[in-house]
Amino acid sequence: MGKVPKKRSLADKVRKTKTSTEIKNNPFEVKINRKKFDILGRKSKHDVGLPGVSRSKAINKRKDTLLKEYKQKGKSSKFIDKRFGEYDTNMAPEDKILKRFAMERQRVHDKKDLYNLNEEEELTHYGQSLAEMEKFNDIVNSDDESEEKGLLSAELTASHFGGGGLLRKKTSGDHEDGGDGGPRAKSRQELIEELIQKSKQEKRDRQVQKEESQELTEKLDHDWKSIQALMVKKIPRAERVEEEKPKLEQYDMMVRELVFEMKAQPSEKLKTPEELAREEREKLQKLEADRLRRMMGDQVVESSQSQTHMSADDLNDGFILDKDDQKTLSYQDGKWNIEEETESEQESEDEERAQEEEETSAKPSLSIEELKAQQEAAKAELPYTFTAPESLSDLKDLLHGHTPDNQRLIVARTQKSNHASLAVGNKLKLQKLLGFLLEYVGELATRSPPELTTIDKLIPELYTLCQMFPEAACKTMQSILGDAGHSTEEVLEVKGHLPFPTLDMIIYLKVTALLFPTSDFRHPVTTPALLYISQAITKCPVRSLQDVTSGLVLCCLAVEYVSFSKRFLPELINFLAGMLHLAVQDKTSLGYILVPPFRQSGKCSDLLVVSDTESCKSWSKKSLPLSATQQLELKNDLDRDHHRLMCLSTCLDLVKRCCLLYKDLLSFTHVFQPIRMLLSKHISAQAFPESIQELHNEILETISSVPVTHSRLILEKKKPIPLKLLTPKIVEVLDYGKKRGSTREEREKERLKHKYKKEFKGALREIRKDSRFLAREKLNEVMDRDSERKKKVRELFGSLATQEGEWKALKRRKKK
Repeated sequence: MGKVPKKRSLADKVRKTKTSTEIKNNPFEVKINRKKFDILGRKSKHDVGLPGVSRSKAINKRKDTLLKEYKQKGKSSKFIDKRFGEYDTNMAPEDKILKRFAMERQRVHDKKDLYNLNEEEELTHYGQSLAEMEKFNDIVNSDDESEEKGLLSAELTASHFGGGGLLRKKTSGDHEDGGDGGPRAKSRQELIEELIQKSKQEKRDRQVQKEESQELTEKLDHDWKSIQALMVKKIPRAERVEEEKPKLEQYDMMVRELVFEMKAQPSEKLKTPEELAREEREKLQKLEADRLRRMMGDQVVESSQSQTHMSADDLNDGFILDKDDQKTLSYQDGKWNIEEETESEQESEDEERAQEEEETSAKPSLSIEELKAQQEAAKAELPYTFTAPESLSDLKDLLHGHTPDNQRLIVARTQKSNHASLAVGNKLKLQKLLGFLLEYVGELATRSPPELTTIDKLIPELYTLCQMFPEAACKTMQSILGDAGHSTEEVLEVKGHLPFPTLDMIIYLKVTALLFPTSDFRHPVTTPALLYISQAITKCPVRSLQDVTSGLVLCCLAVEYVSFSKRFLPELINFLAGMLHLAVQDKTSLGYILVPPFRQSGKCSDLLVVSDTESCKSWSKKSLPLSATQQLELKNDLDRDHHRLMCLSTCLDLVKRCCLLYKDLLSFTHVFQPIRMLLSKHISAQAFPESIQELHNEILETISSVPVTHSRLILEKKKPIPLKLLTPKIVEVLDYGKKRGSTREEREKERLKHKYKKEFKGALREIRKDSRFLAREKLNEVMDRDSERKKKVRELFGSLATQEGEWKALKRRKKK
């Protein structure tokens, strides 16, 4: 045997065509794999590579494999026999041919009727096709009224639908006319005549049978009527009524009773606010008209005084019988004597009319003095309708000189007379009235003395207008609070501290709490007002008893603001603790920390210290007056001590309310620790009246009764975790270059994992190369198609240009 020749690859062919010197001299054909360092005992296998040769080999390999698969994609080189029943041995060849023919016809028919929109529908009658019903011929006469209409005999059916006498099968009694002299067979005409005769005979028989049954039925009815009277039992009427009318059950009795119960009467229709406002205005206009008539001296007669007598049998239909309608008939000279009667009636009517003038003059009339008194009373009475003021001065002129109740009444009547639903411009007028009222309330508070009673009377009307126009009220109060805030910021920048708010601003803060909700988390009016109060009790120093009064009033407002939401105000607690500090006599060792604007000692740190303990005996508990915030007049030491006790009582009352308000806080004991220290160690309750002592004891009991639900935060006691030491791990290595500390299975697993990674990377690299190769081939196909198309287009344009030139040449020749 000879030696098997070695297969030569593409690289060998390239090396054969190119000499080694050419390849090595061409820098683009040779790639040198450089090493970072040499290792003893290790041989390098791929120091020099031929990337161009490798790339050409890979491209040729993909052309032989991947490109052929791409071009043969979607193509099939097999012929599959899909004839019906070709390989079915159970079917005969004739059945196969018939089935194939039927399937071919069905396929062609489906293709033809696929887009046929004029396909005729099959008409039916009681589920039967009309086309099939028209094929039958009704040979029964139309005047046949028998019950068996449309029924055919067996002979007729056989003759018409079974092929007749010529086509029907021969029976044993039928013989053809043969040479033996047998009976002759009947012709078709003879058979038809016999059938007609037979059908007529059957029709006559059915008619006779019908007449006989009718006579029998009439006779039976006559006999039944004759014996029917004998079978009926006569029952007495009384018994029959009892049997016919059964006794009523309780349910039936209740149903009949419900019929006679009284029906619910419909109530009056609920009136809309517009209708109510219209009725109120009409009522006020009527009262104003009556008042004006009284001012002019006219007598107003009430409708109750003009009631007339009504008899018991009066029908109340408005019919009045003034005189006797019965006339005496008289006849004279052939005519009725009408003139005399009419003259007498005219005279009687004149007499009655004269008597009625006399009666009216005889009625008692008011004297001049009484009319004057009535006019004066009408002038002194308030008008019932007012025009809406256009400015603050108009409102002040309208309310000037009236009592607080009358001022409230004037504002209420103005609002009703100019309701927003009565005219188009009334809404704007009432919004202006709301702003004027707020300005008027502030002016009343600045007067000396302040007219607080009038303000109290006007607040309900302010509330009504605020409910009608909440947006206008919100904007007005925001502007007032904004102006106050800007002014306080300017003063604070200049002086560093603020004076306590004036009485008008305190009134505005109180009105804000009444008109707007204070429990909201954030509100466009109440939130700025609360911030203004917090700033005031933080930045306003307490330098006099009047300042103490103003501060306590602000604290009352703050408690009112947070009473529903229970929002914690640290400024409030600090200010109350500072107020209690003003009542401490010995300020050497306190044990608590004061927060500005209060100081531990100084000129104004003893404002609430009572100068004489005897003044406590004559003091009685009273509420703190609002007027004391604007002007406080204390004549002697006794009045000052009484006012100090009043302020201390108010402060303790506020502290009690705060304790009840914030007792659910986790930090309650720590927050109220300064107050507890003040009351337990520095303010002795024995030196004060009983009411203050009760407040003192209640506050201490409330603070001490709240349990402590948490403990102070302390560090957890545990062994500290040592830091990690950076000592290197020393492993004994016996065989250099080999990994130790693993079993054979682990080493095999690591080897397979490394091999898997290597193969996976290689597969990804080959897939990317295949994708790029296919993309290049697809691009080449697209470019070839485009070049072919452009070539054909150029050829077409050339042929068209040739034809155009020939046509123009022919046209020129024709012209010549």
